[in-house]
Amino acid sequence: MAAPCSRMANRPLWQFITNVRRTGLKHTGVRQISLSSACRAATQTRSKTEGVPSPWKLYGAVCLQRLPVISQERNPIEDQFAELMHQMELERSLLSDHEQRLLEDSERMTRKQADNYDSDEEEADYGGQETITAQDQEDTWEQKLKHFQPALRDRDVGGTPLGSVERCLGDSLVLLVQQTVGKETIWLLPQAQWEAGETLRQTAERGLSSLPEADFKATFLGNTPCGVYRYKFPKEVRTERCVGAKVFFFKAFLSAGSASQKEPFLWVKKTELQGYLKPPYLEKVDRFILNL
Repeated sequence: MAAPCSRMANRPLWQFITNVRRTGLKHTGVRQISLSSACRAATQTRSKTEGVPSPWKLYGAVCLQRLPVISQERNPIEDQFAELMHQMELERSLLSDHEQRLLEDSERMTRKQADNYDSDEEEADYGGQETITAQDQEDTWEQKLKHFQPALRDRDVGGTPLGSVERCLGDSLVLLVQQTVGKETIWLLPQAQWEAGETLRQTAERGLSSLPEADFKATFLGNTPCGVYRYKFPKEVRTERCVGAKVFFFKAFLSAGSASQKEPFLWVKKTELQGYLKPPYLEKVDRFILNL
């Protein structure tokens, strides 16, 4: 039985199909499938599906972050490590030009106090010009340092409002806006409803640019959403054609711009989001917001 089977396996496929057609299988109860009818049925199903509108409203939202402007405060371990590295660098480093000038000035003052000091030879070395010692330069620099007033690291001490982009310069902040959803006014990320003919990223960009009295310049990080939030409308307004909404989030970094303090804008840290966002919404947003 092995030899006939091997000959059948080596036989081309078209010969096998031809032999099957010649047999009496066509007279049995096996149904013959038409490829054209299957394609026609699939096309009709697809056309019916495309004609049915989605029961979900689509929104594009932007997670606009202002990156830290200054470095964060060091913890005690970082302070100890920085002091150790500074001490090691000081011990292994060479003298700078200013430190060499201090030594030269000290040696020159020692020679002036000696009994065999020759002022003519000293003036010949310096060309008879009045010299400013390195110590005099240090005194001048110290006077300038006393009059220098550095900017405050923590500007919140002075009562910086939450709507100012200048608060918490050492932390990453997220923009929240106050919008009306249904009959309720809540805090959320800037968003806009999707319109036909535009991508979801364009919808998110429109939601950011349409904010009143705001001129934010943002850099979007790609065309792919970083998260999605789905919710259903209340039962009194829910219908078969409108079940709820899907919000697609896009990440962006603030490049430039400002906003009016009169408008309901908030720049908050990641740890402050729970005081403004609803728990289901916060659960989705917290996944892709990085505390840089």
